[in-house]
Amino acid sequence: MQQSLTFLTLGVKNLEAMKNWYCNSFGWKTLKDENGIVFFKLNGIILGLYPATELAEDIGIRENGSGFKRFSMAINCFSEEEVDEQFEILRKKNVNVVREPEKVFWGGYRGYVSDPEENYWEIAYNPFLKMDANGNVVAHS
Repeated sequence: MQQSLTFLTLGVKNLEAMKNWYCNSFGWKTLKDENGIVFFKLNGIILGLYPATELAEDIGIRENGSGFKRFSMAINCFSEEEVDEQFEILRKKNVNVVREPEKVFWGGYRGYVSDPEENYWEIAYNPFLKMDANGNVVAHS
């Protein structure tokens, strides 16, 4: 199987509120917003927002929606200063800052925010990650 990721779909409790949060807090534009699903085109993948009960039904499982989701998503910046700038912008939009940006033991710099349904986003600078001008990963040293 090809080593790739095309879609990441979040099962959400309140589709409209979550769409508005991503548009207003992160400043993202929707690619599609119809028939009960919202798509955001990111750099190379699609983030989908879909009602949690319908996503569970689509998968064929029971939706209980409790506990830590055991994953986070990351947006990598080009510098530590850019991470700090993004946090300043997010604070002004009253985004929930879970962990302030800080240097980490492996040489990077990161902090965490969460959306209203506690999906965690790491905003980071990784000096070992090579990205092109569009933020696509091209190599890791």
